[in-house]
Amino acid sequence: MASVTASAARARATSAKPSSTTGFPINTILKGDCVAALEKLPSQSVDLIFADPPYNLQLGGDLHRPDQSKVDAVDDHWDQFASFEAYDAFTRAWLLACRRVLKPTGSIWVIGSYHNIFRVGATLQDLNFWILNDVVWRKTNPMPNFRGRRFQNAHETLIWASRDPEAKSYTFNYDAMKAANDDVQMRSDWLFPICSGGERIKDEDGRKAHPTQKPEALLARIMMASSRPGDLVLDPFFGSGTTGAVAKRLGRNYVGIEREQSYIDVAERRIAAVEPLGKAELTIVSSKRAEPRVAFSALVESGLILPGTVLTDQRGKFSAIVRADGTVTSGGEAGSIHRIGAKVQGFEACNGWTFWHVRREGRLDPIDALRRIVRDQMAIAG
Repeated sequence: MASVTASAARARATSAKPSSTTGFPINTILKGDCVAALEKLPSQSVDLIFADPPYNLQLGGDLHRPDQSKVDAVDDHWDQFASFEAYDAFTRAWLLACRRVLKPTGSIWVIGSYHNIFRVGATLQDLNFWILNDVVWRKTNPMPNFRGRRFQNAHETLIWASRDPEAKSYTFNYDAMKAANDDVQMRSDWLFPICSGGERIKDEDGRKAHPTQKPEALLARIMMASSRPGDLVLDPFFGSGTTGAVAKRLGRNYVGIEREQSYIDVAERRIAAVEPLGKAELTIVSSKRAEPRVAFSALVESGLILPGTVLTDQRGKFSAIVRADGTVTSGGEAGSIHRIGAKVQGFEACNGWTFWHVRREGRLDPIDALRRIVRDQMAIAG
């Protein structure tokens, strides 16, 4: 972990890097109450929100292991509320503030336990968010139930929601998630260990720097599923900085809000030590349907294929000649690459992009490879 003094961390928490697209500081931590800090951010400026709010655990006294050692449970003042009504009012306030800064195309993830997640879910629906999924994080190494009066609590629940029911263009990298899951549709039960060992951040006395630190693998999946490189990710309860660390590594921007200076210091040191991944590692798998449409005529217009060029199938059995208008002709008939491809084979249909090939630099390439060049040029221009 990089060595950064507390004073330097505090300086960076207030000296922000300006964004040319959002008009407010990014890749920094704003110190203060989350609702007050959110009110200072522009409307509809955030692509993704991850929120790990206080759980309102309602602990009844100290908890001890069978050997009578005390469990380091969450008993911090920020997790304590006078009543359920007070917690509900707090939840409504920060969710309203989040909804204002979320883009219409953005989405929000909220994580919680049985103590609070049902109340949070009801408030989300009351505020017109649209729940997309509830995801169960199954813990491979959950804490035992030491009193033996309940089942072992081995999971937490995440709610993923769009800003409103009409939102259709929120980011979901479906194909990337499927490919990462061995080409099987990814399910809503995720298996990750809780933070332990080297990932668990400790203070100088060897104690947990933050009691509810989330695993980076969990945040990485959320960001890979529902954001793109360059997107802005907001965490209104920044804590030890897991969201910022993962965002930096995955080429996303972040804004964190945290009121405890000790957590800000930890998060600043942690994020400073992160090395971002390169462009090649961050490219997201997408489906053909998600890519911009390219007509065969675009290849002719760009000069990648000249009028008069002879196209053949891979074995050289069939051929067609390219015309200036982007059609091809074979056997006295002219039409699209698809229709003529089907005609010469006697088929009803044909994918001309993969059927037709062109000789380039001594090798026979499918014309689909040239379509890829045009798409890449379109992406650069965009």
